[in-house]
Amino acid sequence: MKSPKKSARSWDRSDLPVGSEKVEAVREMFDAIAPRYNFVNRLMTFRLDVKWRKRTVAAIDLPEGSRILDLASGTGDLCIELQKSGYTAISVDLSFGMLSADRSGSPRCQADTLRLPFPNACIDGVTCGFALRNLENLQVFFKELARVTRLNSRIALLDVGTPTNRFIRFGNSIYFGKIVPIIGGLFSDRAAYKYLPRSVAYLPPTNEIIKLLEQSGFTGVKHEQLSGGLSQLFIATRN
Repeated sequence: MKSPKKSARSWDRSDLPVGSEKVEAVREMFDAIAPRYNFVNRLMTFRLDVKWRKRTVAAIDLPEGSRILDLASGTGDLCIELQKSGYTAISVDLSFGMLSADRSGSPRCQADTLRLPFPNACIDGVTCGFALRNLENLQVFFKELARVTRLNSRIALLDVGTPTNRFIRFGNSIYFGKIVPIIGGLFSDRAAYKYLPRSVAYLPPTNEIIKLLEQSGFTGVKHEQLSGGLSQLFIATRN
């Protein structure tokens, strides 16, 4: 008998969705939390997310006017930072709810990041914020990035991290695992914000992500821990 599909409302269970169920559930979740997404982000990160996005855009380090895809663009925060730095940003997200809340003014496109509707070698750079753990297949994603980017283009991929310092790691596990769902429940969707801390389990180890990027056609891969490892940034050049 076919098992029932998991929805965002069932993510407080011990299991996590995979495959096509994960894609559907992630889209449903972000549609649901889009209206209060920016507010809750600022609140739960004490505005550190603003600093992390600025660092992500700085890492692109391309000439002014370069065309940058912001994947899993959400409400357009990274697109706004890209525009401030003189880039031409294109907002791409799976969630129509998020794109509807996008306030960047950039061209918007609803698409699965594993199947981008862009021709080969047409993009100068890619940013992606807090979405690696929500993707169905990182290997496919990295190969798709390599397909749409030109030679010598740059990518900067931001996501949550696991602090190496045990005291910071312990404090973060309490805050991220216990407090964040309460904040999310008060201002948005508790089930979604219970899932988000647990979704870190989807991320492979750092060295494995670096290896996948190199196998996909990227060189000079660098990994940075931001704010003591509360978030992390992968930077690479298309070879």
